[in-house]
Amino acid sequence: MQKTLLVEDSKTFRQTFKAALCRRFTTMLVEEAADGTQAIEKISSFQPDLVFMDIRLPGKSGIEITEMIKACHPEIRVIILTEYDLPEYRTAAQESGADDFIPKGSLNLSDIEEMIMRIKP
Repeated sequence: MQKTLLVEDSKTFRQTFKAALCRRFTTMLVEEAADGTQAIEKISSFQPDLVFMDIRLPGKSGIEITEMIKACHPEIRVIILTEYDLPEYRTAAQESGADDFIPKGSLNLSDIEEMIMRIKP
């Protein structure tokens, strides 16, 4: 059973994305975090296999949190989801150790499904 953490400050986006994932992957456990502090707590308590990470968050940025995750848990897959499809964000995501980068504007559940199937434990 795959455990997924959604780190996103928009409650509406978080809940919509969670519902879509749960419909598509009925055995996936999905937890949510609204900011960096919650994300760090959930990484320890929930121990996800996969994290969908927004870049702009209250407190620590998604880039900083990704660096922290990868330093302690390199096996956790981190996918950056952001509204900001800018070269500097792509570079920062790559340098932080993120496994993928998806602009929210081009978010496609079929692509997400294919990506999840490739990395499923």
